[in-house]
Amino acid sequence: MKRKAMFAAAGVLFASHAFAQSSVTLSGLIDGGVSYISNQGGKSVVKFDDGIEVPNLLKIDGKEDLGGGLKAIFDLTNQFELGTGSFMPGQSLFGRNAYVGLDDQRWGRLTLGNQYDFMVDSLFFGFDDAAFYAQGVYDFRNGPFAGLALPNNPTGAFDWDRMAGERVQNSVKYLSPRFGGFSVGAMYGFGNVAGSIGAGNAQSIGINYLNGPFGANAAYTLTKTDVGGVQDSVRNWGVGAHYHIGRMVTTALFTTVRNELNGAAVWQAEIGAAYSFDSPWLVSGVYSYMKGNHVVDNNHAHQLTAELQYNFSKRTNVYVAAVYQRASAGANAQINDVMVASSSPSQFIGRIGLQTRF
Repeated sequence: MKRKAMFAAAGVLFASHAFAQSSVTLSGLIDGGVSYISNQGGKSVVKFDDGIEVPNLLKIDGKEDLGGGLKAIFDLTNQFELGTGSFMPGQSLFGRNAYVGLDDQRWGRLTLGNQYDFMVDSLFFGFDDAAFYAQGVYDFRNGPFAGLALPNNPTGAFDWDRMAGERVQNSVKYLSPRFGGFSVGAMYGFGNVAGSIGAGNAQSIGINYLNGPFGANAAYTLTKTDVGGVQDSVRNWGVGAHYHIGRMVTTALFTTVRNELNGAAVWQAEIGAAYSFDSPWLVSGVYSYMKGNHVVDNNHAHQLTAELQYNFSKRTNVYVAAVYQRASAGANAQINDVMVASSSPSQFIGRIGLQTRF
């Protein structure tokens, strides 16, 4: 009994000390709606779809002030399906983000765990990807490129440039402070394979520049995966920029992927813009062109995305959106997140949805 009382007292003391010195925040994103898909395996479909405009996230993050400009930080983020309530990706509790680290005003930020690489951090969260403003996951890159055959990929080419929030497990990531508008970052993901440091590892770097309304970023990521006893390396790199002009923001992005195992490669270029009226309305649009090499039959695709959004508040909005992809003759169009390709070179999605954040 005395031992139990002692442990209980120690627990209360620990908890009071922790909460007295730190802050913890609960936040999240929720998106749900109805989508019409013109051609999914030869048939049209109207379906409930969620996590499109933004992913459905439940996030717990916190920090502790250690003094002298140094903070201990952590982030635990769960992604879930609104329609079923199930965890994703991989049915894991904190599969979206799970890291702990230190953040210092002078020396930068060091984090360890399961976290985004710099294709995401520099290019997407650097606001160079128009998908940030227009239709989220539908506007991320996919197309008639199943021949890419990317490892552990549901379509072979789903989100092939990693911008939808791909993570690197067992990773250590560093981001420098900003000097003269510039910052740099580097990441290493451990493969944890006995007898081989290089097997299954990942590397990523980012270079960022921000000066008032203008920003530009570059990123590179290399991931290695065991495929049937053979080491497959996938390389991504990209550059992007954005510029704010009054109520409008314009974006430009160029990204690439190469699967070293089969030699398949694809590149894409896109431009986008979003305009916020002097009212609750926001309109955005994107045009992108994707082109593959001979391994993916030299297929190419054009994609157009448009969205009109009405903001009830800073947290909640409704939107209507349209996405159209036109692939090369003889190829099958496939907009991102549609897991079954069109039976023809074209595919269209119309969507109405509601999203909120807390």
